[in-house]
Amino acid sequence: MLVSVIPIGNSRGIRIPKSILQQLKIEGKVELEVHDKEILLRPINRKPRENWAEEFIKMHNNGDDKLLINDLNDQDEFQWEW
Repeated sequence: MLVSVIPIGNSRGIRIPKSILQQLKIEGKVELEVHDKEILLRPINRKPRENWAEEFIKMHNNGDDKLLINDLNDQDEFQWEW
């Protein structure tokens, strides 16, 4: 498909036909990458924090869910000054 590069404000861009947006289920943002003088647009169809529960279970099973910094709420090691 041949499309024209057009001015959009102070930039330039292309218009993506509605049929292509519907086919790829693009509703909002896309991921843009440049590889070897080619532009790759990838739809972002995931939701924030999608699959986090499964990933936390994997971390727990691998023993990767340990604190990296000591817990600051450990009252035995902290002395309050009044």
